[in-house]
Amino acid sequence: MSSSPSYPLTPAQAKTDLLSGLTVALALVPEAVAFAFVAGVNPLVGLYAAFLMGLVTAVFGGRPGMISGATGAIAVVLVSLVADHGVEYLFATVVLMGVLQLLAGVFRLGKFIRLVPHPVMLGFVNGLAIVIFLAQLTQFKVPGTDSYMTGLSLAIMLGLVGLTMAVIHFLPKLTTVLPAPLAGILVTAAVVIAFGIDVPRVGDMATIKGGLPEFHIPAVPMFESPEQFLTVLGIIFPYALIAAAVGLIESLLTLNLVGEIKGERGGVSQECLAQGAANVVTGFFGGMGGCAMIGQSMINVKSGGRTRLAGIAAALFLLLFIVAASPLIEQIPLAALVGVMFMVVIGTFAWNSFTVMRKVPRVDAFVIVLVTVVTVLEDLAVAVVVGVIVSALAYAWQNARRIHAKSYETPEGAKVYQVQGPLFFGSAEGFLELFDPAQDPALVIVDFSDSRVADQSALNAIESLAAKYEAAGKRIQLRHLSRDCHRLLKAAGHLMIDSDDDPDYEIATDYQVRTGVLGAGH
Repeated sequence: MSSSPSYPLTPAQAKTDLLSGLTVALALVPEAVAFAFVAGVNPLVGLYAAFLMGLVTAVFGGRPGMISGATGAIAVVLVSLVADHGVEYLFATVVLMGVLQLLAGVFRLGKFIRLVPHPVMLGFVNGLAIVIFLAQLTQFKVPGTDSYMTGLSLAIMLGLVGLTMAVIHFLPKLTTVLPAPLAGILVTAAVVIAFGIDVPRVGDMATIKGGLPEFHIPAVPMFESPEQFLTVLGIIFPYALIAAAVGLIESLLTLNLVGEIKGERGGVSQECLAQGAANVVTGFFGGMGGCAMIGQSMINVKSGGRTRLAGIAAALFLLLFIVAASPLIEQIPLAALVGVMFMVVIGTFAWNSFTVMRKVPRVDAFVIVLVTVVTVLEDLAVAVVVGVIVSALAYAWQNARRIHAKSYETPEGAKVYQVQGPLFFGSAEGFLELFDPAQDPALVIVDFSDSRVADQSALNAIESLAAKYEAAGKRIQLRHLSRDCHRLLKAAGHLMIDSDDDPDYEIATDYQVRTGVLGAGH
């Protein structure tokens, strides 16, 4: 569950949430239609996904105020499946995707999102802002063609986009009665309709008229025989797995981003369960699946939407558009919605990252740029995985270089090595290079009071060191190892000097260590 400041549903907050939900619903229409085109399915498949995903996650999600729906990230994953096998396989894949996300929630796998470093978050935000911006450029094409507008039509389109952005920017300085994005859409739509300006409208993309979504079991030959089951599963499982991972990564990063704005935390496992349930429902009701939408979530939060009512209202307004108000909604100029999304881009992009990159380590600056570029060129999941791997490798390399030792001789003639820095797989080789078995005296003491034995590679390095001194006919004693390491090395207890100030930290393996057991030197 989330730990957060409470937002009571007062009449004033309810009004704000309803108006914010209306704004989000208007912005969802062209996005859902566009992503349906990307996936190669009927626009209603995208609209139903936006409604169902939005409703279920608004009611049960981990962060009130987040908006989910049909997304480009999921559409891109599923496009080849639809092309090769048809829309029914898409629905089956979405159901399986939801089941995998439910399992991730049950087993609390979402907690691993905390391993995503802040530079990766900055890159994710910047990359997604650029993706949202680039997605809007298709609205500048002449309807029904692949050519972009030119001349007067382009100037009018840009002027209307600028009008919408100006209203969104300046209105809050005058009044907060209406959410600024909604006011921008209404003003621009009024200008276009009043003056009969010929510009692309929502209806030019596709009709959004339809009925209520109906329950429908995906028509795939999955349960006719065990062989057919395995065949169909072999087709849909890879897509479902990738889509589930992409959906959860985007949703949980959006959860964190919205949480930072609202001052909330937690809710990770709850969001996984909500996303999974929403996708299962969507697959059975003819939707294309989806995940959290950072653009619409930003519209909602910045319009004042704070409670679950905002997300529920957005979903219900969208259903109302589909069932009853399609002729009216289809008259809204695309320029108004593009203006809203451009303002989202400006508000989403972490402009301070340009300053941050001059102040942080070069590796972190590189990760910010890398994740941004990969998000734009590939997809979010790949970008986050690449960013985490690069950050982890950089961290391991930096720690591997930290290991060193101070040495001195005791009055009795023994040599003491005081190891400093963590001993783990990255520093094991450097650890062995600190010692000189050939030149050292008959007794060597290795003091780990300023070190940290972290993994099996560290134990293997200790064993290898002991073997080298034994081969040289010399004695080695290990001092100030953790209590846990004492137990691991109990078979070689003659190497140990117990001390009351030995550290108590735990070690992350269960191996018994004695010379030769771990195959040191092989």
